[in-house]
Amino acid sequence: MIKTTLKIEGMMCSMCEAHINDVIRKAVPGAKKVSSSHTKGEASFLSEEAVDEKLLKNAVDATGYTCTSVVSEPYVKMGWFR
Repeated sequence: MIKTTLKIEGMMCSMCEAHINDVIRKAVPGAKKVSSSHTKGEASFLSEEAVDEKLLKNAVDATGYTCTSVVSEPYVKMGWFR
């Protein structure tokens, strides 16, 4: 699994978070655990494969918000046993 985190400017409320979550789900159909935080100014999700960062950034920017960065890294599930 790959965890992708986006830094986003312009989110002011929970409705903004919902808009960003919808944009991510449309741009990355296989996205899982999509979440956004207007207080942190970021959104994140999990996917099976790496995503096209430019496509994702353009999709967010097209909604009126500004995506300042996209970072993808391997996701390691935390649990009781490793």
